[in-house]
Amino acid sequence: MNSPSQYYILTITCPARSGIIAIVSNYLATQDCYVNKMNQYDDEVEKHFFCRIEFYLDNKKSPSIEALREGFIPIAKQLKMDWQMCNKDRMMRVLIMVSKEDHCLTDLLYRKNKGQLKMDITTVVSNHIDLRPIVEREGIRFVCLPIDKQNKAKQEQRLLELVEKTKSELVVLARYMQILSEKVCHALQGRCINIHHSFLPGFKGARRHCNKSAYYI
Repeated sequence: MNSPSQYYILTITCPARSGIIAIVSNYLATQDCYVNKMNQYDDEVEKHFFCRIEFYLDNKKSPSIEALREGFIPIAKQLKMDWQMCNKDRMMRVLIMVSKEDHCLTDLLYRKNKGQLKMDITTVVSNHIDLRPIVEREGIRFVCLPIDKQNKAKQEQRLLELVEKTKSELVVLARYMQILSEKVCHALQGRCINIHHSFLPGFKGARRHCNKSAYYI
C-alpha cells in the first residue's frame, strides 16, 4: 500500500476547451500514476476550466515527482495552464483575516489542531484587537490593522506586504467585516476565500440578521 507521502495533488486552471481531461488523465496514465479523486468545474461565463486531481505513484513503475512535473510542462504550455503539482501532505501557508467575532476563527483553529485542515497559519490579521488573546494563545502571530475611511488604502497595502513577506499562499476571510477594495481583490485573485457561514443576496451590514429586509439562507 502507498504511504501518504506518495500521494500528490495536481491543480489546474486554464481557458476552457474540449479534451483537457483526456489529455491530462492520459499523461498520468502513461506515467503509471493512479488517479483516485478528480473534481472539475467549468465557468461557462468566463470560459475557464478548473480541476483538482489526487493521484499516487506506482512504487516500481512511476517516475520521480520531479520528472513527472518536468514532463507535464509541455502540456501546460500547450493548454495555457496555471498549475501546481505538490505532495498531498504539504502544509499550505495561510493568512487568516478576522474582525470581532470568533466563531469562524475558533473553528479553523480546532480543525487545524485536530489534523483535519493541513495548513500553516502564518499570521492572523484583524481590524480590531479583540481576538488577539485567542490567536497568541496558539503561538500564532497577530497583526492589528485598524481601518477607517482615511487609512484604508494604506492598511490594505500593509496587508498585501504581509501576504508577500509571510509567503502566504491563501488568504481566508473568517468573518472579516470589511469590504476589500478592487485593488486587493485583483492582487489576491485566485487565492482568497470567504468562509463566512452564509452568503446573502446583498450586503446588509454587520448585523444582517437583525435587518427585517435581509434574506435568510
